[in-house]
Amino acid sequence: MSLFLDSIFSSIALSHFMVDTFNASRPVLLTYLGLSEWEIALFSTIYIWTSALTQPFFGWVSDRMGPRWLASGGLLWMTVFYSAALFLPGKTGLACLIIAALGSSAFHPVGTVQATLRGRDLLKGRETTAASLFFMSGQLGHFIGPIMTGLILASYKIPGMFILPVVSIPIGLALLRQLRDNHQHPKPAQTKQANRAQAGVFFILILALVAALQSWAQANMVNLIPKYIKDLGQGATIYGSMSGLFMGGSALGNVLGGYFGDRYSKRFVASLVLFLAAFPIYAVSRIGWSQWLYFFIPLAGALTGAVHSIMVVFAQRIIPGGMALASGLILGFIFSSGALGLLYTGHLAELYGFPFVLTLTTGMALVASPLALFLKEK
Repeated sequence: MSLFLDSIFSSIALSHFMVDTFNASRPVLLTYLGLSEWEIALFSTIYIWTSALTQPFFGWVSDRMGPRWLASGGLLWMTVFYSAALFLPGKTGLACLIIAALGSSAFHPVGTVQATLRGRDLLKGRETTAASLFFMSGQLGHFIGPIMTGLILASYKIPGMFILPVVSIPIGLALLRQLRDNHQHPKPAQTKQANRAQAGVFFILILALVAALQSWAQANMVNLIPKYIKDLGQGATIYGSMSGLFMGGSALGNVLGGYFGDRYSKRFVASLVLFLAAFPIYAVSRIGWSQWLYFFIPLAGALTGAVHSIMVVFAQRIIPGGMALASGLILGFIFSSGALGLLYTGHLAELYGFPFVLTLTTGMALVASPLALFLKEK
């Protein structure tokens, strides 16, 4: 698309790809290190909360000081502490990995706003499409990250993982140059009015509930699929590929959700895809190890991922005078609610098995689907 020919958008998108490649390598790396389902869920929850709960703060800061240092600095911060996590053993390395999550937190609200603004300027106001392309770049990182991590660990073990920091350094420096003008995010003329919530409490509660259920469903799939596939007797290459295929499907679904969300009612698009997502998720719960997983897992990713950009654009419209703050709030809420749910379902997976958790995840999609119909736009 023409948007990728824009130097600012392409730099933001490539940086998002790299940030989420780091993020996506985590479940496979933890599985390789021998952590249990509960340990993976607990560590992933701490990691995601570290990133999620600080996003509103970084969004508030970027609304006031501009995007340059938070966007490029976020990626470079992740590079440094991810490298330290690979180098240092045991709990010290895991602590560095959690500190690296702050880089993801700093990047996401700024990157989301920059992508949305470029869509308004270059795509004649199709901001949902622009946001979906930005999120697609990150989800491609979630697609490539687990596959690459599985292949590297199978062949070169932990030392081979240093290839990720080596690649990310020039990307971070290129983004630093592209954002050298450091334009602050635009604000409407009536700032006091614009900074007030432009939606009722009911709308905000429904948006939060739908976003939480969608995030919880995706967190279950992304973080526990590698351990489930490993328990079925498959190696790092296979369980890394399965995790990557889920997020590859999510990347494609995100773009399609953004496309249709700009052309049709966003609430109907969100409701339909969440309803359809229940079918492949339930199928995965029933078939065990099968070649059909190569079809159902990415399909589940596509249908659950199609809602993401729609939820973010809804949130940005609630607080139009503080877009990065709104982006940080919704992204922080999405990631933290998914992590909180994962902490619970990780425990259930150890008690009752992953198929039980998938059946529960099917119910989440079926509950979220009718709720999305209440997200009426003015």
